[in-house]
Amino acid sequence: MTSPDDHHGHGHSHGVSVRAGARHTGRLWVVVGILAVFLVVEGVGALITNSLSLLSDAGHVLTDLVGIGMALAAIHVANRRVQRSHRTFGLYRLEILAALANAVLLFAVGLYVLWEAIDRLRHPEAVHSGQMLVIAIAGAIANVVCFLLLREGANESLNVRGAYLEVLADLLTSVGVIVAALVIALTSWEWVDPVIGAGIGLFIFPRTWKLGAQAIRVLVEAAPPHLDVDAVRTDLASVDGVVSVHDLHVWTLTSEMDMASAHLVVADESDVHAVLDRARDMLRVNYHIVHSTLQVEPASHTGCEDVDW
Repeated sequence: MTSPDDHHGHGHSHGVSVRAGARHTGRLWVVVGILAVFLVVEGVGALITNSLSLLSDAGHVLTDLVGIGMALAAIHVANRRVQRSHRTFGLYRLEILAALANAVLLFAVGLYVLWEAIDRLRHPEAVHSGQMLVIAIAGAIANVVCFLLLREGANESLNVRGAYLEVLADLLTSVGVIVAALVIALTSWEWVDPVIGAGIGLFIFPRTWKLGAQAIRVLVEAAPPHLDVDAVRTDLASVDGVVSVHDLHVWTLTSEMDMASAHLVVADESDVHAVLDRARDMLRVNYHIVHSTLQVEPASHTGCEDVDW
C-alpha cells in the first residue's frame, strides 16, 4: 500500500544521448555510394562473363545496399526529436526492425543463389574467366575500403554492425570469385563457378541467423546478453537504504540504449531521494544504463520488511 508521495519515477534527466547509428551516417552514405557503383559494375560483369558467382556476389551487394538504406532511414527517423503523444519513446525500435528485415532479405537471397547454383551444375555454361577475374579484384578492393569505413561503428550500433558484417562477407565472397576465376582460367573447370556461387549462398545463412537473432532478442525485450540480471538485482539490493528489490526488468530499446525498471523497498528512516540517486548512479556506472525507472516504497508500507520479494 502506498501513497503518491511514496513513489518516485526517475529516468535519464538530461535526455537520451544521440543514438549510436547516427554518429556513423556519413560513413554509411559513403559505403552506399561505393556499393552502388560496384553493384552496376558487377551486375553488368555477371551478364558479360556469364558467371553465377559474380551474379550471386552482385545479389549480395544489392542486399547490402537495401539493408544499409533501411538502416539509414531507421536511424534518421529514430533520432528525430519529434515525438507523438502515443509514441512516448519515439521511433527507436525502427532501427531494430530494419535489422530484422535485412536478415530476412539476406536469407531469401541465399536461397535464390543456392537454387541457381544447383541448376547450373545440372546444365553447365561457359564462363569468361579473364573478365571475371578483373571484376572480382575490383570488388575486393571496394569491399576493403567499405570494411575500413565501418569497422569503428560496428561495435556501437546494431545496424552499423549489420552493414559491417555484410561488407566483410562480401570481401570473402569476392576472394572466392577471384579463386574461381583463376581455377577456371587454369583448368577450364566450368563447374567451379556454380560451386563457388553455392558457397556464397550458404555463407549468407549463418550471419543472417545471427543478425536476425539479435534483432528478435531486442524486440521480445529479453535482457541484454552482456548483462547479468542477478548481478543487477544484487547490486541494487546492496545500495545503502534498500531493503529488497522486486519487479526488476532490464531490456534494450535500440542500439546503445539499455533500460531498467524496478521496485525498491527502502528502510523507513532512509532519505528516499538519496537512495534513488545512489541506485541510479550505480546502474549508470556499473551497467551503463542511463534510462531507469525506479519505484520506491517504505518498508513499513509493504508489511514485510525482512522479506526479499
